[in-house]
Order: sequence, then C-alpha cells, then structure tokens
Amino acid sequence: MPLLDPQTWQTSQSRALTGPRHTVTEPATGAALGTVVLASAADVAPAAETARAAQGEWARLPHFVRAGVLRKAGDLFAAHAEELRGWLVRESGSIPGKADFELHVAAQECYEAAALASRPAGQVLPSEAPRLSYTRRIPVGVVGVISPFNAPLILSIRSVAPALALGNGVVLKPDPRTAVCGGLSLAAVFAEAGLPAGLLQVLPGGAETGAALVADPGVPVISFTGSTAAGRAVGEAAGRHLKRAHLELGGNSALIVLEDADLDAVISTAAWGSFFHQGQICMTTGRHLVHASLYEEYVERLAAKAESLAVGDPHRAQVHLGPLIDRGQLTKVHGLVEASTAAGAKLAAGGTHEDLFYRPTVLAGVDESTPAYAEEVFGPVAPVRSFTTPDEAAALAAHSAYGLSLGIVTRDAARGLDLAERIPTGIVHINDQTVNDEAVAPFGGVAASGTGARFGGEANIEAFTDLRWTTVRGDVAPYPF
Repeated sequence: MPLLDPQTWQTSQSRALTGPRHTVTEPATGAALGTVVLASAADVAPAAETARAAQGEWARLPHFVRAGVLRKAGDLFAAHAEELRGWLVRESGSIPGKADFELHVAAQECYEAAALASRPAGQVLPSEAPRLSYTRRIPVGVVGVISPFNAPLILSIRSVAPALALGNGVVLKPDPRTAVCGGLSLAAVFAEAGLPAGLLQVLPGGAETGAALVADPGVPVISFTGSTAAGRAVGEAAGRHLKRAHLELGGNSALIVLEDADLDAVISTAAWGSFFHQGQICMTTGRHLVHASLYEEYVERLAAKAESLAVGDPHRAQVHLGPLIDRGQLTKVHGLVEASTAAGAKLAAGGTHEDLFYRPTVLAGVDESTPAYAEEVFGPVAPVRSFTTPDEAAALAAHSAYGLSLGIVTRDAARGLDLAERIPTGIVHINDQTVNDEAVAPFGGVAASGTGARFGGEANIEAFTDLRWTTVRGDVAPYPF
C-alpha cells in the first residue's frame, strides 16, 4: 500500500482545510499529479490550537518514547524511498540523485533529532539563599515552520524533526508548489511512525497563510526558510508579535579559485556548485572569482562542461538538470541573463531554454553592474570574474549583501583558511564548492542570508526550547514584612 494515496493524503488532518483546490503539477510536463486542498489564513488558528492541545501530553512522555518515534520516522524515509523519490522527481523537478540526497538527509535529520530528546538538560546554579537553584530547557509549545519549494523535504524536516523531538507541536506550511514532497509526505511518515494525532499540522498555502502563522499568538517560534525579501517581512512581523524568528534566507555565494588551483579537478566542482538542481539552491555558487592567470581557460572549460550537460525530464530520462519550478522562475532567470548580456556580459554558454528547461549558462566579463552577478539568480547561471591578488579576491567576495556560503580552491589549504577569515559568511568549504549540507552540522548565514546558524545539534535546542530558572526550598521563605 503506498504511503501517499492521492485519494486519502489529507484525511489525517484533524479538520478539513478551507482554501481552494490546487492541482499538484509536474513542472517537466505540466501534467496533473493529483489535487490538494490548500489552507487559508482562517485555518491557522485551529491548527495551532490542535497542535497545542496534543503538545502537553507529548512533552510529558519519557524522552525515549519521543526518540523512538523519530528513529522510526527515519527508518520510514528509507523504507518508502522509491515512492518518495518519485514525488521529489516529479513534483519538484529533482533529478533522482538529488532526490536520493534529500531522502538520506531526511532520515539523518530524524536520527539526529532522536538524540536531542534526552539532551535538553540544565545546569545547577549557586545561590545566595538556602535552596536548590537550577535551569532547564522546556519546549516552547508550538513551532511554526515555513518551507520553500527548492529542497522541500530537507527544508521542512530539518525544523520539524528537532522541534518534535524536543517536545513541541508543529504547524508546517510548505510551498503549495511542493505540497506533497514538502508537507504531506512528512505527515504520512510521522503518522506511520506513531506520532500522536494532531501534533503535526500541515497547511500548504500561500503568503496569507504564512502571515497568519507568523501572527498567531499560539505559535511563539517561527522557523522560516525562503527568500531574503520574504524573510525580512517575516522577521518584521515576528518582532511586532514579540516572537522568535529563525531566518534562513538567500545567497549569492562566491567560489574563489586561486592561481595554484588544479583546473582538471575544479571544473567539475564549479559546475556542480552553479548547476545542481538547476541552480535553485540558496547555497548555489552565484559568483566565480578566478585568478587572472586561469581566467580565460576557466571560462572556456566551464562553458564546455555546461554545453555537455543533459537537460530534460528527470522522470523519463537520465539528465543532469531538470526543469525550473514554474514559469515565474523561468521569467526571472532568463530576464537576468538577458539584462546581463545587454549590460556587456559575454554569453559563453547557455542562455536558452525550451519550456521550463533552462540550459546551464556561463557569463564572462561580469562586474558589479551585471545583474546576474550582483543579484541572486536562483537558476543555472555561472557568472565568472577575474582577480589578480588575494586582497582583491577577498574584497570581491565580501562585497555582497549576502553571507551564506563560500568555497575556496587552492593547493595550500592553510592559505585558503587564512583567506576565508577575511570574508563574512556562515559557511566555508576549502577545496569544495558552496553547496553542502549535513544533519550534524550547523547551517545558516549572516547579513542578508539570515540570522545565523540555527540548524544542527545545540543550535536546535536553543531554537526550539526556552530556558527556565527554577528554585526549590525545604521551607517557605521568610521576609521582613
């Protein structure tokens, strides 16, 4: 029996959603894969209340019971891998390898979260009074999770799993374009894993539903992953409502290629950084900064690599790149490429598309005035710029509103680390490209890329629990009046 049956996949919700019916679409073909009912803003408060009603008993369960549910969920992502891979490929446009990576990370996120269930301990404190004084971590209650379309399973589970493990309820609002693989699949997995009914509420919906979730007084913590523009609005609204918002936002990450780099090795790395999942990754290599002595050959070889990559329907053919998610994204990507060539950039490869299939694109001769260099493209576009000194490379890499990920390629790793110290960023990879993710590692950016590392280990405990001070006396405390 399949985990996700289009006839029943929303029946696990405690109440019917009140938004419009939405066709689940395969971007590669435009075919309908099924229909879901979206959530309206009016659905948020009842969902939050249902999650809160279930949360108290869940938090009081022994930690090993919660851990067992998380471990079972991790096993189920593997057990249902073939079915879930199909949804990731068809609904989100992932190639099978990218879908397998999402499934692997989803399982690991559950296993790592299971280990958190027994970890939110506290600290015994000294006290001036004759009493026991200590701190401990307690669940916040209900966590609101807003996740995007580009890595829908990973970017939902990495908030949902630790929040649940630490004793919270969750209201998850996935992007409606990936309502199944970013939302309903999680609900199905956790239901089969034995999660108590009502604890995880899935509300696929649009911006109004997300705004209602941020504003709801029963949801004290918001975990948002998405664009910087939307993240600013979420952070501002959360501040007005005096709630915590953990923001993982956009990027325009640089890959610095120093003069001693081995081009035979680096071109594959560079292509992966810009073209993986059609460039629809927040960590995508958006700026290639290459030493002048290597620049011409680098552009030529990266363009050749781009031309060699197959683009097509990942469900029906073996390809390197699938489709962009929708026509709106296509219009944005192609518009930035056309504006860049109009501003003087040289089109070394790509720049064309058939329907939503955009060819991997290489732009040379770019600078700060080139739109595809200065802005986050979120498409398979690799702008390449030269530098002559490490000081110039550091200055160019640092000259960005974003600060998410950084790659540096050099035969001297210590030199690469030294250069990285001069560039503000949340993530650094020496001798690797910018797109990396592991369940055990902290993840997050600085500046316009978000509010710092939140995911992973201790960061999850701080994100999804409150710190409580408690004192205990043997007798009632005396006072002078």
